[in-house]
Amino acid sequence: MEEELRCPACKKLYNNPVLLPCYHALCLNCAVHLQQPASQNPPSNCALNSGLECAGGCETSGGSELSVIDYQEVDKLSILSETDSGVVCNSRPNSYVGTPHIQGLLFPPVVSSALSLACPLCQKIVYFDESGALNLPKYRAMQRIVDKYNESRNFILKCQLCEAEPAADAVVLCEQCEILYCEECRENCHPPRGPLAKHNLLSPLVGRATLRTKAQDRDTQCSEHENETLSLYCMVCKVSLCPLCLQDTRHTSHDVQAVNTMCKAQKTELSQNLQQLSEKARSTTECIQRLKGLTEKVNENCAEFEEIVSAQCDALVTALQERKKQLLDIVQQNKEMKLRALKDQVSTCTSKLQHTTSLLQFCIEALKENDSAAFLQVGSMLINRVANVDITWHKDVGAASRISHEFDLTLDDSAVLHAIEQLNFFQMKPAGSQEEKLTSAPGAPVVIPEECAAENNSVTIAWQPPMNSCIEGYVLELDDGMNGDFREVYCGKETICTVDGLHFNAMYNARVKAFNSSGEGEYSDLIGLQTAEVAWFTFDPSLGPSELHFSEDNCTVVCEGYEHRVALGSVGFSRGIHYWEFSINRYDSDTDPSFGIARIDVAKDQMLGKDDKGWSMYIDRQRSWFMHGSIHEQRCEGGIQPGYTVGVLLDLERHQLSFFVNEEPQGPVAFQDLYGVFYPAVSLNRGVSVTLHTAIDPPSDIDDS
Repeated sequence: MEEELRCPACKKLYNNPVLLPCYHALCLNCAVHLQQPASQNPPSNCALNSGLECAGGCETSGGSELSVIDYQEVDKLSILSETDSGVVCNSRPNSYVGTPHIQGLLFPPVVSSALSLACPLCQKIVYFDESGALNLPKYRAMQRIVDKYNESRNFILKCQLCEAEPAADAVVLCEQCEILYCEECRENCHPPRGPLAKHNLLSPLVGRATLRTKAQDRDTQCSEHENETLSLYCMVCKVSLCPLCLQDTRHTSHDVQAVNTMCKAQKTELSQNLQQLSEKARSTTECIQRLKGLTEKVNENCAEFEEIVSAQCDALVTALQERKKQLLDIVQQNKEMKLRALKDQVSTCTSKLQHTTSLLQFCIEALKENDSAAFLQVGSMLINRVANVDITWHKDVGAASRISHEFDLTLDDSAVLHAIEQLNFFQMKPAGSQEEKLTSAPGAPVVIPEECAAENNSVTIAWQPPMNSCIEGYVLELDDGMNGDFREVYCGKETICTVDGLHFNAMYNARVKAFNSSGEGEYSDLIGLQTAEVAWFTFDPSLGPSELHFSEDNCTVVCEGYEHRVALGSVGFSRGIHYWEFSINRYDSDTDPSFGIARIDVAKDQMLGKDDKGWSMYIDRQRSWFMHGSIHEQRCEGGIQPGYTVGVLLDLERHQLSFFVNEEPQGPVAFQDLYGVFYPAVSLNRGVSVTLHTAIDPPSDIDDS
């Protein structure tokens, strides 16, 4: 638990810890060093106006602005805070607002504020008088735990007066001074003479135990009434009291309980919470053990799987080696074939050359014949033979040169290389199966037209799984309603999906595909669905606060409370021109119902238009205003009575909003530059009842220009 025992400022174990109102702790010395003049942390107006609306731009029902109240009024309001806890965080989350003055702490700061301190952890600010952080209460429980922790760890206590760092080890503790001294500081600052001679010097550990006993005795005594024991506990102020403290007007009408009873109750509650937390810690420990066990199994399975993959790759390598041997045998066969062909050609050419050489020699000898008659006897024959040999020479000998020494073979390895590159783990465990098996990408799902429908600005698409395919999920895509690009609108395991918030009067094309670990399948056939031309809708009770009550058809709404609550329509608009009306059924109180449009996440516990998610016209019996982001403008004369109608025209082609009372324009165009999705909205409180009318045409006298 050492992390809990370290100061967030100095990062050391707490020394004289004090408790901040935010229940974070600091060393007293750290708190003194962190405090600064209160002027450097000025409070905001919202912090001063505790429990009230901000004076800047917020109005009452009559339209008048709240003035900034003085500090005395702040104090009165702070004492009656909504939680009565003594410390209340209001609209400024990093400051304290609440009881004005408790032991020198000021919430919020008044004129007498001198110092302030920002918590290092949560940055909340507490204001002090001139005594500063010395007003903070001592964190006695933390100090005792730190002392016990130091003793259990045999930490050596350090001198509290040494200026050098690190401080020397303490050798004594003065029971009267309550200070730890080293030998040198004791000689210099606490000599055993004069008044100090009567002081009782103890060993550091014994002295600390003695001081804890004395402090515990003092803690049970009331600091304001001598010899009175703190036997009571104020549930409102969260402080211990003695019987005489009850005579103080500060605790008048407060719930007061016995200290022992409250201590026992809170210890019991803490013990129960600790037991629940311990159960969670135990389950987390078991989860960690399971995860560690899974880690070991993962390592074992990984080693086993590596062996399988290695064996598969080795099998592929073996098959490749076998194929390599076969291919090399083919090369050798081709080589032997070429060599045999060349040998045959050499033999043929050699024989032809021998015959030709013999003929040449014979002809040369015949040319030497001197007897003309004898030469003429064979001359014609030799001429024909030589001519025939010359003619057939290219055919008999030239063919031998056409045999190439190169191999007319090319090894086509592109398919194998591609297969190696695509080699991957295409394995999965189908639902309900404990064995992995190879699978392929799924086929195309089949859309079921009779189960597909379009209603208002929503479409529903249903499909059935592809045959003989293992499916992990589906992806549904829609276009933009104008034959544009498709976009993904659903990814999951269901085979039916409803898509809301589409454009009115638009034709949407839908398609769906399945996927598994092997990849995505083909798209289904397209199906077109037409949304409604005219928007009809009701209130959506699921989007409204509990104070609102709706009729059975969700067209009429009333509010039981005095605070405004927002009701939203059941559809949102992002394109087109839309008009709807509210009929005033009941209006018998001095209030301002607000009509208009809003985002889906508008604040529903305040008047429509108070935040930047609502655009509205609020109206009473005499006049109306336009409001957005709590800014009021364009006051218009003319109000409403029971039986009147308030019309809202949302033109998203021009991106503007207009209002009508009894089909007559109520002022100019209220808002422009509206982009996005908007929901019809109304805010009302007690005394007002309205009914929504939709799918109607805008007033006929609208100036289209």
